[in-house]
Amino acid sequence: MSHPLLDVDRIDGPPGPFLTSIGEVFARFGMHTQDSGNESYGLHIGDRRFFVKTTDPDVEVYCDHSARVYASCPHPILTKLHRIVECAHGPMLIYEWVNGKLLRGSGDPQSPHERFRQLPVAEILAVLDTVYDLHDQLATRGWIAVDFYDGCLIYDFDHREIHVVDLDHYRHGPSRNDMGRMFGSSRFMAPEEYELDAVLDERTTTFTMGRAAAIFLSDNSLERAPFRGDDALYEVVTRACRDNPDERYPTMKDFFTAWQEARQQ
Repeated sequence: MSHPLLDVDRIDGPPGPFLTSIGEVFARFGMHTQDSGNESYGLHIGDRRFFVKTTDPDVEVYCDHSARVYASCPHPILTKLHRIVECAHGPMLIYEWVNGKLLRGSGDPQSPHERFRQLPVAEILAVLDTVYDLHDQLATRGWIAVDFYDGCLIYDFDHREIHVVDLDHYRHGPSRNDMGRMFGSSRFMAPEEYELDAVLDERTTTFTMGRAAAIFLSDNSLERAPFRGDDALYEVVTRACRDNPDERYPTMKDFFTAWQEARQQ
């Protein structure tokens, strides 16, 4: 028996009416929860739940990249991408649903982002360990992190589990910045992600990973006083976040090894 969502290759109408016709839409995510401004859905069909992300027709190429990323690296914290459904209104990415809250930055002290930042240091470090392990494995497969930020992270506060979503803009292999100001959050972006024709490589990924620690373990700055880790971890983070790519860790493997060694001190 065919599945009304997982066995569909294309729909002709807009996503919303189609999804409500095949299941229960129990959640909607619009411009206030997704920086892209696109609308996505939580969909209940039978005993399963899915996250259906809609995209603009012009970004279909990035959907293809996303499918390649997920196929190449079946890491346990990556939410499972089942398929991409073609649609005249833009492709739909069909993910398995995971429980938790998006850690997208917010000034609200009660937001998931701020709640996460207030967790014990050991819990935040455990999450960063796992996120860095994922990106170490992605790097071995040639992927460079582009447009990774806290809105890509879903944290289940009850079970202390992290999931990573939305890797649509990751690039395979070293490349050149062909946009100028690239997609992404300025809080996580490396200087080369603003410079047309600059090289994007694993040093870009290490910068972004270092910024994740600066944001979750500190106050978004690289000052020593607010950083909640020890000196060894602080040195790893500040080296990863140097403006000059030649002064950073040359590979994600080098960064992750230094991070692990600092964690053991």
